[in-house]
Amino acid sequence: MKGTESTTPSASARPGLRALQGAILVLIAIVVASVVTRLLVDVPHLLDGTFPEEEYDRRYVQHPWLAYVHIAPGIVYLLGAPVQLAYRIRNRHYTFHRRLGRVLLTAGLISGAFAIAIGYVMPFAGTSEAIASYVFGSWFLACLLLGFRAIRRDDVVNHRRWMIRAFAIGVGVGTIRIWLGLFEATGLFEFQDGFDVAFWLAFLIHAAAAELWIRKSPHPDDVWNPTEQPNPGSTR
Repeated sequence: MKGTESTTPSASARPGLRALQGAILVLIAIVVASVVTRLLVDVPHLLDGTFPEEEYDRRYVQHPWLAYVHIAPGIVYLLGAPVQLAYRIRNRHYTFHRRLGRVLLTAGLISGAFAIAIGYVMPFAGTSEAIASYVFGSWFLACLLLGFRAIRRDDVVNHRRWMIRAFAIGVGVGTIRIWLGLFEATGLFEFQDGFDVAFWLAFLIHAAAAELWIRKSPHPDDVWNPTEQPNPGSTR
């Protein structure tokens, strides 16, 4: 049936979708584990008024508000975005999708803005890392804002595309940790020396992967027909 074709994900895309979902869950788990570790290191020092010996850890204790105003909404965004992007949630629970979208947009904008600020105030690997923070932080914010503008115009197709791009950059934080682990395991870079390299590699790969997914795996939203079902993405 024509209506079924326009609202049901392609069966051929499902294996790739499952693999992508699994990879995303792993990356989010890595980020959550990193945040838990960060808290275990920082909180005792913040309570005692002391500073860690390691320079990487010390920066977070020296600038706790800057760091955690980035981290806290960032976690909210990363945990909520997969739900927001899930086709079945959008298709069956329009009101929830719209309300969650407002929360995640706010969280993402705050986290992204403070990611850029962190790159300026406390870059660990110097200028190259700072530039990476500016470039990809700005791209993340632009994607969120363009996605919001698209949905305000009832442009569901481009709303979805911009939000996929934004999420790809956000979840790239997990891939940074993977690269750092690989560098340490292979001895290719010392931790600090490889930090900026991991930034650039992770975010470039994620930006490219987002474009590939958008082009190779068209979604039913791309052929959404307003005469067949209500617009699941409108925030109006």
